[in-house]
This record gives sequence, C-alpha cells and structure tokens, in this order.
Amino acid sequence: MKKRVVLAYAALLLALLLPGLRPAQSDLPDAAEAPSSPPAASAGQTIRLLRNGTVCELPLEEYVLGVVAGEMPASFEVEALKAQAVAARTYTLYCAAGQKHAGADVCADPGCCQAWLDDERLQQNWGAAYDGNLARVRAAAEQTAGEYLCYEGAPVFAAFHASSAGATEASGAIWNPRPYLVSVPSPESAETVPSYVSRLRCAPLDFRDTLLAAHPEADLSGEPESWLGPVEHDGSGRVASVMLGGVPVKGTELRSLFSLRSTAFTLRCDAEGFCFTVTGSGHGVGMSQYGAQVMAQNGAGYREILAHYYPGTALVK
Repeated sequence: MKKRVVLAYAALLLALLLPGLRPAQSDLPDAAEAPSSPPAASAGQTIRLLRNGTVCELPLEEYVLGVVAGEMPASFEVEALKAQAVAARTYTLYCAAGQKHAGADVCADPGCCQAWLDDERLQQNWGAAYDGNLARVRAAAEQTAGEYLCYEGAPVFAAFHASSAGATEASGAIWNPRPYLVSVPSPESAETVPSYVSRLRCAPLDFRDTLLAAHPEADLSGEPESWLGPVEHDGSGRVASVMLGGVPVKGTELRSLFSLRSTAFTLRCDAEGFCFTVTGSGHGVGMSQYGAQVMAQNGAGYREILAHYYPGTALVK
C-alpha cells in the first residue's frame, strides 16, 4: 500500500509541476444549467471570486487575465492564449448564471472551477520574464474583451483540459451530454506535449488492495494476470470500463483510484506487476490546451480553434 501511495503522490506532483499538464476544471460534475438569458460580458463587469475562504470582487477582464496566466503557459502562441481567454470568460459567465457557488460566481480552486493567479504570484512564478509574459497574457485578454461562446442564447459550459489522445472526449461519457461538447480530432502528439505518455506501475498486492477497497465483491483470487478481463472503449478511444475480478470498473474510477492522468490508458500485467500506460492529461472534454497550441502554430486563429473544439456555438460580444 505504501508503494501505491508514493506512486500516486509522484504522479500528482509531476502533473502540478509541468505547465498545462494539470487536468483543467478537475473531473467534478459541471455547474447547474445556465438560464436562457445570457449576462452581458463587458469590460466594466465585476465578478465575485471565492479564494482561500474569502469572497472578493474584481473586474471580469482582470479575472480572465489571471485565469489565462494560471491555466496556460504564457509562452504559448497568442491565438491559443486568446482562445483560452474566451473559454475562461465563457466558463465564468456560465458558472455565475448557474449559481455554482453560494455568495460567489466562481472560485480559484482549479479542482473545482479555474486556476487564478494574482499579480504577486505571477511575479514570483515568472521572475525576470514577468513583463514579457504579462504583456502576452494581457493582450490575449484585452483583444478578446467581452467575447464569450453562446449556445441557444446562453453561455456554454466551456470545459477545457491539458491534452488529448488524438481526439477529445464527449461530455456525455463523463457528465451530462451537450451538443457542443462532442468528440473531435485533436492534433497534439508526443512531439508537441511534454510527458505526453506516462506510466504507472503497481505491485499485485497494492493493486488488489486498492481495487478491493472500492469493490469488495471482486474475485481477485488466483494469479494476478487472471484478474484482467475485457476492456471496453468509448467513442473517443478512451477506456469506458475494464472487467477486473469479474466486476466492471469504469475507466474514470480507475483513473481516480490510481491517480492516472487520463482515461486514455492501457493496462497489462507482467512479471513486475500491473502497468498503466497513459496518454494525454485531463478529462478530455472541450478544448485541449496543447491542441489549441498546435492549431495556432499551424496558422489557426482563436475563432477557428474555438469553433473546432466547441462546434455549434456562436462567438458573441
């Protein structure tokens, strides 16, 4: 069990240290449905941000700047940064309209809403690169000021994640299905994403203990390789479920149990134990941040990037 805990912490630490590899917006259920009347997104609008147990008010566009800086490397192409700014602004308006938080529109916990960094933290993180990075991020926010994605008259649930394994995930595979969050191709690869493929090894005893804690009904007697059964994949190629000890276990649950970066994984058992080989990072729904970067490098503008990852939405201001 100690080995499993060490491996889980190691995987989590690596995900946090590498920019853009953290699963954006976590894997929690999405916010309540937004009403049909969209709020006006303007440079003068303020939002209520819940941070460290305290609610503060700040201009929407200042908040968007802090989200872009916290969610995407400032070194990314400007068009990718602009796409992130629109997605962040849209997600904020969606949460505010759906009243996700009592007394606040959105929070600064990346495991719930979106990462947000204030100026003091940005100076600490960027050091000598602060001025140049801030200029790039500010340009992305200002050049898209007030713009957000809309579907049937309301801001959309603009989910985003770090990187996909060839295609994004349909929201219905994890949360509620949405017509603008369907599986689409995503162009990133091992050549464009740091640590695109990761591996996690687990001793048979640790694997058994972890699985039995969640599924005591599983039959894990016999040789470890006999525990593995058929694997079912969803439409995006990710693992929908794995038969383990005669019990179907969802890919999303296995990802949580073993702190995997995504559900795009393979699982095998060999002489050394069990091995997960994982591709990409995050829940896979909506815009891939590294996919947006590759599209921008190939000449796509932020409007094209957003239309690709959120098909059927309208960009409004």
